[in-house]
Amino acid sequence: MITIETKKITESTAGFCDIIDITAKLKEQIQQANIRAGTATLFVSGSTAALTTIEHEPGLIQDLKEFVDKFIPSGRRYHHDDRWGDDNGFSRGARVFQPASNGGLESPPSICASLFGPLTIWAAIPIVNGAPSLGTWQQVILLDFDNRPRTREIIVQLIGETE
Repeated sequence: MITIETKKITESTAGFCDIIDITAKLKEQIQQANIRAGTATLFVSGSTAALTTIEHEPGLIQDLKEFVDKFIPSGRRYHHDDRWGDDNGFSRGARVFQPASNGGLESPPSICASLFGPLTIWAAIPIVNGAPSLGTWQQVILLDFDNRPRTREIIVQLIGETE
């Protein structure tokens, strides 16, 4: 029998390129729905968060944060700051806020989120034998680039065959 279930994962984040492994919560959702074969589609709303897969280990987490900071540096003016003037979006790491010329803070997190490609706000993961089909060292992660802590909601839609 084919079933569709929509569930939610809620995460409290610290912002500033916070990287959270949500794999265990996804597996729990799949098990509760009793899906044996199908697809898990994940979606996080907001332009300053993203979903992707990586090996969630301290060295790679630090490498990813440094990569983001290298290619989307803080300490420079971004035109997005001029649009809203709400300082929403100074992104990564435990950096000291640097005032922008307009008195606000730099705001590249929307850029950060958009560079994670098609997994920016959603991910489709096959379910095989009742589990997400991930590699041995692969985890599903939530990235929050905002300039403050947030409560993020990830919608999980499970479509597939039940036992």
